Amino acid sequence: MALRTRLCEMLDIEHPIISAPMAFAAGGRLAATTTGAGGLGLIGGGYGDADWLECEFAEAGNARVGCGFITWSLAKRPQLLDVVLAHNPVAVMLSFGSPMPFARPIKAAGATLICQIQCMNHAREAVAAGADIIVAQGAEAGGHGLVRATLTLVPEVADYLAKAASATALVAAGGIADGRGLAAALMLGADGVLIGSRFWASSEALVNPAFQDRASAADGDSTIRTTVVDIARKIAWPDPFTARVMKTRFVEDWHGREAELAEPAAVDREMHRYVSAMQRGDPDNTGVWVGEAAGLIKDVRPAADLMREIVRDAEHLLRDRALSLVRAP
Repeated sequence: MALRTRLCEMLDIEHPIISAPMAFAAGGRLAATTTGAGGLGLIGGGYGDADWLECEFAEAGNARVGCGFITWSLAKRPQLLDVVLAHNPVAVMLSFGSPMPFARPIKAAGATLICQIQCMNHAREAVAAGADIIVAQGAEAGGHGLVRATLTLVPEVADYLAKAASATALVAAGGIADGRGLAAALMLGADGVLIGSRFWASSEALVNPAFQDRASAADGDSTIRTTVVDIARKIAWPDPFTARVMKTRFVEDWHGREAELAEPAAVDREMHRYVSAMQRGDPDNTGVWVGEAAGLIKDVRPAADLMREIVRDAEHLLRDRALSLVRAP
C-alpha cells in the first residue's frame, strides 16, 4: 500500500509530507533530506538574510526544494523573493501576512504558491490570491500562530475549499508528528501534512542538541503561547500572532509581565540574556521553539528515518486499524 494524494501529484513527490520552513532551523540539508526521502523540503526564509539563503540553497545542492517566508517581514525586503526565485524553487510558502503582493511573481516564475493560514479569513484571502496549496495551521504548532485548533480548522477549510476552490490542495499543520497525525489529517479532508516540530528534532535541523534534548524529555503541557520571546528579541510581530515555545525559565520569568519586559533597560538586558543563551545552547535562559508535539518526540533521528516511520505507520493505520473498526451490521 502507498499513500498517494493529489498533493503528491501536484508536487511530484512520493509521500504527502512537507517539512516546515522553520526560521533558523530548516536549512538546505534538512530540506534536501526530506525531498530525498520522498517528501518536499522547504528552506526557512525567516526574517530575511540573502547570504544565509544563498548558503542554504547551496547546501541543498540539486535537490528539488522550496522556501518559506514570513510574509510581513518579506514585505520589508521584497528583493529576497527574487533571490529565492533565481534558484527555481518547487514551491514558495507565505505565512503571516497578505500573500497578494507576492502571489503573481511566484506563480509567474513557475513555482507552486503555498499559503499558510490560521483562520477562515486567511483561507479566503489565500484563495483570492490564487493559492495552489493552503496549509491550515492549528494552534498546537510550534512557533507563531493563532488560536484555532487543527482538529476543527482543517475540516472547516476542507469544506470551504470544496465549494470555493476545489482545485486548491489542503495541507494540515499543527501537532502532527507521527503516522497517527498523518492518517488523521487525511481523514479530516487534507491532502497531506506539513510537519515542523518532529523535523526540528532531526539530525539535519539547524538546532542545538541541548534544545532538542530538552524537548525530547518534555510533554505537550510544557509549551505555552506567549509574546515574551518576541519582545526580548525586539521583533515586532503584528497582532494577534503569538508564539508557542517551551516553558523555559526565561519564558516563565516574563510571561504575564510583558509591559515590564518591554521597558528599555529590561529589554536590553534580557535580549543579551536570550541571545547569549541561544548561542551557547542554554535552554533555560532563552526560547525553545517547539510545539505541543514535543510530547510525541522521544529522540533525535535522521529526517529520512522519521519520514519512513511516519508513512509506514499511517499506511498501517489506514489499511488495518481503520478496517478493524468497521463491523458488518
